[in-house]
Formats: sequence, structure tokens, C-alpha cells
Amino acid sequence: MKYTVTPAEKSTVKIAITFTPEEWAAANDKAYLENRKKFAVNGFRKGKVPKHVLEMYYGKGLFYEDALNDLFAEHYPAILEKEKEAFMPVGDPALSVEEISEEKVVLTATTPVKPDVEIEKYTGIKIEKFEYTVTDADVDKDIDATRERFAESVEVTDRPAQNGDTVNIDFEGKMDGKPFDGGSAEKFDLTLGSHQFIGGFEEQVVGMNVGETKDVNVTFPEDYQAENLKGKPAVFTVTVHKITGKVLPELNEEFAKKVGSDSVEAYRAKVRERLEKAAASRSLNETENAIITEIAKGAKAEIPDAMIEKQEEYSMQRMEYSLMYQGIKLDDYLKYVNQTRDEYKKHFEEEARRTVLHQLIVEKLIKELNIEASQAEIDEKIAEQAASVGKETEEYKKTMDPRQLEYIEGDIKVTKLFDYLQANNEMVTAKPEEK
Repeated sequence: MKYTVTPAEKSTVKIAITFTPEEWAAANDKAYLENRKKFAVNGFRKGKVPKHVLEMYYGKGLFYEDALNDLFAEHYPAILEKEKEAFMPVGDPALSVEEISEEKVVLTATTPVKPDVEIEKYTGIKIEKFEYTVTDADVDKDIDATRERFAESVEVTDRPAQNGDTVNIDFEGKMDGKPFDGGSAEKFDLTLGSHQFIGGFEEQVVGMNVGETKDVNVTFPEDYQAENLKGKPAVFTVTVHKITGKVLPELNEEFAKKVGSDSVEAYRAKVRERLEKAAASRSLNETENAIITEIAKGAKAEIPDAMIEKQEEYSMQRMEYSLMYQGIKLDDYLKYVNQTRDEYKKHFEEEARRTVLHQLIVEKLIKELNIEASQAEIDEKIAEQAASVGKETEEYKKTMDPRQLEYIEGDIKVTKLFDYLQANNEMVTAKPEEK
């Protein structure tokens, strides 16, 4: 077997594999032995028909496809291993037979590979830096949200519905006086202020009393999922059957102990610490995203479709998990928006292209700047993870998957890269109103 590798268009390589007559004959014999039980010929027991007889009945190329598949499966991985320093495959190859006869077989694999990225500039750039802080109001808001989760539900009979209440309603939607699919329901529980319905609906239910019926006028947004409803006005006839309000627990020592603190002051301090960690993480993430976005403006890469499609599929999986968390099946959602999986996946194309480009830039810069993770740095991260789960470092190491070590090493390198980029660019703190 011999092969040649030739660069091709759109970040692909063509691997032309030539097999000798002996290799080709052996592959055909192997394919015959693996498949002969599938064929029957009068005068022979099933599975015992000689190869030349089967080829007379079914054609000379009867076993060619299986023989080609066997040869490819045997030699392609070895070729990739030999060429791993030259290119990295990022998707399945497209196969074609360039030449086939008893004397010679040439099989070509067009393989998408990770592209090189040309970076115009990555230092000396003016870049926005984000810094988020935590105020007393933020702490109060978080505590109130926790109190909401511990709130008791009580039926309301002496006042109209208000934001935060759950109303049990019937509604029927009409467009141009005619009902439309999905626009009606009975005994539906709606929490006012949850923005579960389109803009304007919940706001008009606020103020209604039990037993009251009212027409609610709304307009579907231009980017609404259902094509037949985009930008259209509609009227919903709403009847309120029941109003349920919430009574929040008092913020006192009893409540603080209920949520794991000794006092109200200790609880507030714990909440602030958690929010400050989240704010620091958000500041870092948005700053790093701003850095890579600016660098990407002057970067070019011929990204193969396989990398874009893989990222699109990842985004679809994230969306599917998110819907599952809300109790919705992806197939049901796709029926509602009247799109196939492949059609909806295209919504993520631009985001996928941007994400892949950013990943390529990070990898290129880490390599160009010779950024490494020392064993001491890796061990320190492992020790931190072990402590976080209450284990001794050595004990924790025994349970670690090799992929965890790769992730830790990669995370250290990325952190070092962004430290370098922040130090070597003009970082300008974003104004509060710009956040």
C-alpha cells in the first residue's frame, strides 16, 4: 500500500491510497469469506458456493464494496497516525474510487482538517474590560428570591390580581375574529410577571378580579416562532377563576437557620460572598470574550463545514437539555415552530462559525506563545479539586479520568494566555451604563 497527501480546497486534504494486486486480491477473498453465507446458487449448499461461481452469477464486482471498506478501515487510521504532525482530521472523509481493476485500486479520501488561522494582531489593541460589583440591593434581591421559594400560597378573594400572583384562567385567542391553533386553554395557571406569555398579555390580566371576563389585545412579535403569527394582532378573551398569592417568611434568625446560617448577618454575608464570586466570574468571562472578539476582527480561517456542523449539533444538544429541564420535548417544540431538526439547527450557524474561529485563535496563540502548564501548576489544581469534594489529593488522583487531566492542563494554558493578552493590550474599563 502506498499513499499521497495533497492539500485541497476549504481546509481538506486528499489522501490517495493505492493498493497492490496482492492486497486487492486478499481483500476480495476476505470479503467473500465474510459474506458467502448470504448467497445461494442451485447445485450448491448455501454458504459453500465457490467465489468464482458467485462472480459468474452476480458479477465480477460482487465483493468490491466490502473489500474496499475492509482495506480502508485497516489502513486509514494508520495513515492518520503517521500524518498526525501534518494535519488533524475534524470530520469523516468523503470516499471515492479513482481507479479499480484486478491489477490496481486507487481509493481517495477527502478529509476535512483543522485549518490554520491567520491573526493580524493580538497585542496593542484597545479592548473593553468589564467589572461587575455587588451592591446591598443585589443582596436584598437575592434574599427576597430565596424567601419567594419558601413562600406559602394563599387564595386571594378580597383584591384584584397583581404581579407575583398565580391566576387560574380560561383564554381563547382569535385573529381576525377566528380562533387559531394553540391559542386557547381552560383552567390554565399563569404566574403574572413571569413573562410566560407574549408581551402585554400578563400586564392586562393584572387588576382583574375572580369571575371577571375581559378581552386582552396583543400583537405577536416579529421574531415569533410560529410563522403564521409573526407580527399579527390578536384578541384573547380571558376569564379569571381563581387568584393565588404568596406570603413570604420574615427575614429573621429562624429563617436564617432554615437556610443554613446562624444569624441574619451571617446569612447576608454568605449571600454577598456567593454573589461576589459570580460577579468576578462574569467580569472575567465577558472581558475574555471581548478580547477574543477584537482579535477575531482581524483573523481569517477557512473553516470546514464539518467543524461548523459539529458546533451546531452541540448547540442543539444544549437547547434540547434546556427544554427537557422545562418539561418540553425537542420534537414537540420543533412541531410547534413548524421546522425540522436540520432547519432549526441553521439558527446556530453564525454562532457556531464565531465559536469555532475563537477556539482556533486561542489554540494558535497558545502554540505561538509557547504557553505550557507545569506539573506543579497541574498538581495545585488537582489539590484544589480534591479539597472541594473533601478528598485527599492522592486518593482523588486515583479516581481521575485522563480527560480530566487534559481539561486541567488546557484550562491552565487558557488562563495564562488571557493573562498575557490583558497585560499586552490597552484594557479600558466599561462605563456602568455600557454594561
